[in-house]
Amino acid sequence: MAYLGTPSATAEIIKQYQFVFQKKYGQNFLVDANILEKIIRLSEITKDDCVIEIGPGIGTMTQYLAESAGKVIAIEIDRHLIPILEETLKEYKNVTIMNEDVLKVDIKKIVEEKNNGNPIKVVANLPYYITTPIVMGLFESGVPLQDITIMVQKEVAERMQVGPGSKDYGALSLAVQYYARPEVLLQVPGTCFMPRPAVGSAVIRLKRYEKPPVTAQDEKKMFAVIRAAFGQRRKTLSNALAGGLTYADSKGNPVQVNRQQVCAVLEKMGIKPDIRGETLTLAQFAELSNLL
Repeated sequence: MAYLGTPSATAEIIKQYQFVFQKKYGQNFLVDANILEKIIRLSEITKDDCVIEIGPGIGTMTQYLAESAGKVIAIEIDRHLIPILEETLKEYKNVTIMNEDVLKVDIKKIVEEKNNGNPIKVVANLPYYITTPIVMGLFESGVPLQDITIMVQKEVAERMQVGPGSKDYGALSLAVQYYARPEVLLQVPGTCFMPRPAVGSAVIRLKRYEKPPVTAQDEKKMFAVIRAAFGQRRKTLSNALAGGLTYADSKGNPVQVNRQQVCAVLEKMGIKPDIRGETLTLAQFAELSNLL
């Protein structure tokens, strides 16, 4: 089987199987061998690694992964692509193809069964419209992860790694940086895909922390504070939290925070109540949620 990472090879497979791109799945296949080779090299995969690939498409990157990794688990939601994958990957005995929705399947259970619960790596060209729920689902589900190397929309990659004070800084930035150290590895132009996407792309690696860089007594509460702070970006932090922060107490009852409480905590932290959430660091959000 020849490599699929060229426009002609991809077009041939699409024609042979009369495959129709599904817009609802955000399908854009990589057709640049140089970019594929760079992704594999930068993700630092070895034969000791078990890799999960989300959205393998016709198996283009899966071929490269199979040659570098010990095991590859390719999770594809589109059932029309399964016969294609079974053909394009038939030479690779270390690849498992699964026709599943990654947002619904129990990845932790898959890792237990396929890799004895040992840490895995995730490498994927992600559908842009569900990048955030996939990434957060991987972090929050307790899947043993080494790192995630993914192709995403350029703006999303920038949001993941940016710091306080930027218009791109928000809940996604803080959530990703709580779990991992983000690093943009590569910019990828639209000409490297079929069909060509309307936006630019980037490859970002999220290297999982063994222990989060800040101490949050209650993670869910901290993320509730962060979501409320950025829910209405133009509001001051005290007004945003007083109007949008509800969390469960120790008995599971909903608690609404009032402005007086927020102002008292901010004063204790030495922060003016009229600032906006985008100026606070991850450490300050952790402290804020602990004090609240």
